[in-house]
Amino acid sequence: MAPQPARPAKQRKQDTLHRLEHDEDVWVATAEVDGGVPYLVPLSFLWNGSTLLLATPANSPTGRNLRTTGRARLGIGPTRDVVMIEGTADTLTLAQLPEEEADRFAARTGFDPRRLTTPYLYFRVRPQRVQAWREANELAGRELMRDGEWLVAD
Repeated sequence: MAPQPARPAKQRKQDTLHRLEHDEDVWVATAEVDGGVPYLVPLSFLWNGSTLLLATPANSPTGRNLRTTGRARLGIGPTRDVVMIEGTADTLTLAQLPEEEADRFAARTGFDPRRLTTPYLYFRVRPQRVQAWREANELAGRELMRDGEWLVAD
């Protein structure tokens, strides 16, 4: 089967933003400060137009890694239409997250950590680098954001 023609950068950005606004799950990769074993877990997310909000148990490997390193790599979508995001993560306790944002997270993802007995933390991931591609013909232009700035105009 022949690959689809490569999308122009503007279309890739539009498709990426659509995925961020409509998808609800993301693969989250983290590692320990000392370069320990990488850890990969699927989590739900809420996109607010500039950051992704995640929630995970405070004492999970992902929670510990995000808290100590403040860094994550995220993958959204299938392997032949992927968005890869490298970002910095700020830790938020339940008390620090505005209630209306926690409500939006719960409504969007169908998951409300506030209702659980296990202590959860929220993490606000700010994209620093965004890449998107479908096939090998899109690898050359896959970088859409660098150093937190979109490389493609709207």
